[in-house]
Amino acid sequence: MKRVTRPINSSSAKAESSTGGVAAAGLSLPARLEAILYLKGRVVTLKELAQLAGCSCEEAATALMILMADYAHRETALEIRQDGDGYSLQLRADLAELVHMLVPLNLGAATLRTLATIALKQPIRQAVLVDMRGSGAYEHIKELLAQGFITRRREQDGRSYWLTLTEKFHRTYAVLPLKRQSSQDVDNKDGGQQP
Repeated sequence: MKRVTRPINSSSAKAESSTGGVAAAGLSLPARLEAILYLKGRVVTLKELAQLAGCSCEEAATALMILMADYAHRETALEIRQDGDGYSLQLRADLAELVHMLVPLNLGAATLRTLATIALKQPIRQAVLVDMRGSGAYEHIKELLAQGFITRRREQDGRSYWLTLTEKFHRTYAVLPLKRQSSQDVDNKDGGQQP
């Protein structure tokens, strides 16, 4: 089979490399955005989508509307979901029962409570979590690591670990990552007083 190559237009190649985006040969912009959302597997901002697709934010917004309309008119298990200022490719919400049937979660109530604590407090030090949840949390952490719901990284100058959620957690439970307030925002709300 003979490989077909197409000449590269140097000005378009420069434009793509300057924006950091990659234009897939022969794919429309909506199809490229769909591929990016699929491959990222998480919420992606419009700015990031535009950068990855090598187009302007306005072009990306128009292409997303086309893509969302296309999904709305198809009988498909997937949908493009807008979450705040980001977009993601997700299973339709009405398929949750099917997901739980096909991907059963074998987490006990205590492990789920530990996972909920991590979700609310992340990033959280493992030592703090054990203080909150008791010594049984060590087993919960092992189970959650094995199932891919959390990640663990060692503190730079300590003996404990930092625990955070994974993309698998967000996909499984359809929960968006919380946006943390900076300490400056909290200080401003409290009239500039330190807690």
